[in-house]
Order: sequence, then C-alpha cells, then structure tokens
Amino acid sequence: MRYFKFLHALARNEEGAVTVDWVVLTAAIAGLGMAVVAILWSEIGTANNKISIFMESQTVKSTF
Repeated sequence: MRYFKFLHALARNEEGAVTVDWVVLTAAIAGLGMAVVAILWSEIGTANNKISIFMESQTVKSTF
C-alpha cells in the first residue's frame, strides 16, 4: 500500500517538468536539423562540384 502512495505522489510531482520539456524540445530541434542535413548532403556536394567546374573554366584577363 505504501508503494502505491509513493507512485501516486511521484506522478503528481511537477518539479523538473520544465527542464524535461526543454530537453525534449532541444532534442527534437537537433534531430530535425540532422535530418535536413542528411537529406541535403548529396545535393550540396553536387552543387559544389558544379561550382568548382565552372570556376576552373573561367579565365582571368590581366589587361584592360
């Protein structure tokens, strides 16, 4: 019986609830950021290669 009273008191205790909320929110934002990076990683590499090829094909004129 004493165990059930302890569980009931523990369930009603709200100390630290805000901290848990912030930890969950921060983890969700970090996870979302990692998902976006994982999705865009190959596209960024492709764009980087295209820019590199374009820049290498350019010539610099040293006269006016």
